[in-house]
Amino acid sequence: MSRFHLLLTAGMSISLVTACTQSSNIASPASAPTPDPVATGKAVDPEEDSSAIVVTGRRETQTQQDMPLAISVISSETFAPAPPPVSSPVVVTASSHNAAVRQSDLTTPYYKDSGRDKFTATEQNPFKVTTDEPVSTFSIDVDTASYSFVRASLNNNVLPQSAAVRTEELVNYFPYNYAAPQSAQQPFSTNVAVMPSPWTEGRKLVRVGIKGYAIDNAARPRANLVFLVDTSGSMNDPAKLPLVKQSLAMLLDQLDDNDHVSIVTYAGSAGTVLEPTPAGQKTKILAALNQLGAGGSTAGAEGIRQAYALAERNLDPRGVNRVILATDGDFNVGITDQNELKGYVERERGKGIFLSVLGFGMGNYNDALMQTLAQNGNGAAAYIDTLSEARKTLVDEATSTLFPIAKDVKIQVEFNPATVAEYRLVGYETRMLKREDFDNDKIDAGDVGSGQSVTAIYEIVPVGGPRAIGDLRYSKPASRVSDAGRAGEYGFVKIRYKLPKSDTSQLISTPINRAVEFARFDEAPEDARFAVGVASFAELLRGGRYNGSMTLDDVLKIAGDARGRDDFGYRTELVNLIRSAKSASAMERLPQ
Repeated sequence: MSRFHLLLTAGMSISLVTACTQSSNIASPASAPTPDPVATGKAVDPEEDSSAIVVTGRRETQTQQDMPLAISVISSETFAPAPPPVSSPVVVTASSHNAAVRQSDLTTPYYKDSGRDKFTATEQNPFKVTTDEPVSTFSIDVDTASYSFVRASLNNNVLPQSAAVRTEELVNYFPYNYAAPQSAQQPFSTNVAVMPSPWTEGRKLVRVGIKGYAIDNAARPRANLVFLVDTSGSMNDPAKLPLVKQSLAMLLDQLDDNDHVSIVTYAGSAGTVLEPTPAGQKTKILAALNQLGAGGSTAGAEGIRQAYALAERNLDPRGVNRVILATDGDFNVGITDQNELKGYVERERGKGIFLSVLGFGMGNYNDALMQTLAQNGNGAAAYIDTLSEARKTLVDEATSTLFPIAKDVKIQVEFNPATVAEYRLVGYETRMLKREDFDNDKIDAGDVGSGQSVTAIYEIVPVGGPRAIGDLRYSKPASRVSDAGRAGEYGFVKIRYKLPKSDTSQLISTPINRAVEFARFDEAPEDARFAVGVASFAELLRGGRYNGSMTLDDVLKIAGDARGRDDFGYRTELVNLIRSAKSASAMERLPQ
């Protein structure tokens, strides 16, 4: 046989054997089922099983990814004799390389909670009979956290819970054009106005406004600041830790080389991230801030302890020493009792180290704890819900936030029973003091920062007006006032305060008389009418117990007519929030 024929015969034999082998390896799905990747817990590798269809794309749960991953589909087909093959398995992964997902490639989902915000519920101040209790005493309050939380709720189309609404904090969120004092030694000016009440005909409102002395930036004291940052797992939210970093970076721009900044963080445990550093070394400080990440539980008390210790090691006797706590308040490790934390903060306050609180986030926001810390730490509590709010608090009002002009500021109003039958203080329920506390310099009260304005509003019932509380059968009639000058007074305002480095209080006072009374509400000063509009809105959000027949439309007219000059748009924002409240839901809807 020729060589050609031998080669041809061998080739045909090899082809026949190969074909038989492939035929014997073909099996139906019933005889050789495809392994289920879900049952086996393994992803199918397209390199190993060409019958698999692998779909790659974005994970459905919310993750910290700036851009969605591209989706691509790889498929291959094999043909087999009848019966028809079962549908090929589908595997969904988060890989952009059409391969099985690796757990390390996934980022941690954002923290999400709802319905766990904590506020301290308080009853609204009631009317009091002047002959029984002629004196009203309370601590000043310049916190603004309540307004920002109310705004965040309404921007989510949800009415805030009534306990979240503190009337005085809504009123004091806005700057007012009161006359400024001339000297830091007497750091307050007082401004009083009396006008008809828009809530109940026949009653009147007394607006007491005070303006703090504004420190010249060049003459302000040095600042020793400790940023105490909550880095627990609950801070893993765009409105929490990322916003904290941006907010503190804004504050850093308001400091200079004479100021010092340090950073302490806390999660499951606490630690120092940055030792005291001159504020001029911005790159170093920002690098320390930017490296912070969220995770773990919340050992808030240990963080506070370490922050105070760091502030004390770098204490500036002639400067301002302050811990600035940035948190959602969800302490859950170590000391969590409010009274114990309150006692600790009070003792540290005695060393000259103050505490301010910046609250962040919704869903598990612990306002009750943060109010306790700020009120007893000689500092203010603010709620940061947007970059604009951070700019207002830490840039536009940085000096008032950081640098006090007076501490332990108390107000006492004595009403004249010959002219006032009843009165009630609007708001300030968490700041009430006993009458004897006013003259006791050991009693702590609120602080006022550089250039801040503070407003309080009383509703009074003139003698002969519509009473809220009837006379008792055996009650004593109001005493006659022999002094003709005092007979025309509704009351007398006294303000007691201490200078920042003093332990002895000083007193200023002014009468509430006919000289500051306006016959018609629309004739009252613009600032006074706007403050009443804000208070009306807050009181309606709290239930409107003392607002008579007033509606949100009435409030819109008052606030809109008295908006006046509005350089930063704060007053316009309030008008829009009132409109939002008209259509907001009573309760947040749970995610489906």
